[in-house]
Amino acid sequence: MWYNNTTVSRTYTSNDSQNAWAIVGAVGGWKKIKTGATDGVTNVFAILCAARASGRPVDVYIVSDQIERVVMH
Repeated sequence: MWYNNTTVSRTYTSNDSQNAWAIVGAVGGWKKIKTGATDGVTNVFAILCAARASGRPVDVYIVSDQIERVVMH
């Protein structure tokens, strides 16, 4: 499901492989970035961090409680 024009309030990652999380305003609670492709996790996390840092809204696509896609406005 797409959640449009929402904000990123928190991001988190650790040194564990593909362990990245975010709190997106419209959804609430920590959501894990879907694993399976290292570059995919890194790219989605980088966009979420950039949106958080600049205060720009995002559209996020969440399936099974995991962030799969993100578009920054």
